[in-house]
Amino acid sequence: MKKIYTLILFAALSTSAFSQRKSDLIAEIDNLKVQISEVEQELAKTKREVSSTNAEAEALRTENVTLRDANATLLGNLSNFSELSKQNSDNVNRAMEALARKEKQLSGINDMISSNDSTAIVSLTHIKQSLGENAKVGVAEGVISISNSLDKLFGSDTGTELTEEGKTWLQGVANVIKLNPNFTTEVEGLNITGEFGPTYLQAASVATELVTTLEVPAEKIGISVKDGNFKEGINIKLQPNYKGFYATAKQSAKAAQ
Repeated sequence: MKKIYTLILFAALSTSAFSQRKSDLIAEIDNLKVQISEVEQELAKTKREVSSTNAEAEALRTENVTLRDANATLLGNLSNFSELSKQNSDNVNRAMEALARKEKQLSGINDMISSNDSTAIVSLTHIKQSLGENAKVGVAEGVISISNSLDKLFGSDTGTELTEEGKTWLQGVANVIKLNPNFTTEVEGLNITGEFGPTYLQAASVATELVTTLEVPAEKIGISVKDGNFKEGINIKLQPNYKGFYATAKQSAKAAQ
């Protein structure tokens, strides 16, 4: 009987110990489950953070690539701009140099034109002093024109022999021509009838007197006739040597290049 009680007590103790152990195991399991849940939550959080960090890193990498590309493009543009700026600067310098050469050319030509105009004005003063204040003298476009009527030169509008008054007048004209060696002379006959033959003979008579009697160089004298538009007479025109003027202007232009 005593053994039975002993067995029963042992069984009870064993059962109680087993129950206690089971309870502890269940509690431990529950605790482990809680820890596992916490670990899983922490892992999920960490994964999210890692994913976010990876996304940010990828964004930064992409941005860095973009910035490098933009920087390379900017450097290329700056290099192109620098080269273009240099080319533009060279073009501007060449244009300024060309402009300076043109200004120098124009300055030389203007000086020559002004010189011709000034010579014409000064010559006009001398002509009036030589021929008198009543002399018919005018200046147009640098050309001095000394005029006289056919009656005073030839005694009539059809005569071809010079009168003494005409010869005296031509003496003064010859002096003017000799004082202006840089000018050429043209004897121009004006006609109102349309018969240019007699007018040409009158102009030729004046030119002959200037060359043969008054010793004006023949190469300085030219002859022309034209319709006088209701005016007749003789014009003696003193004008710049345009051929020489253009030759000088051409030479000046070459020198300025």
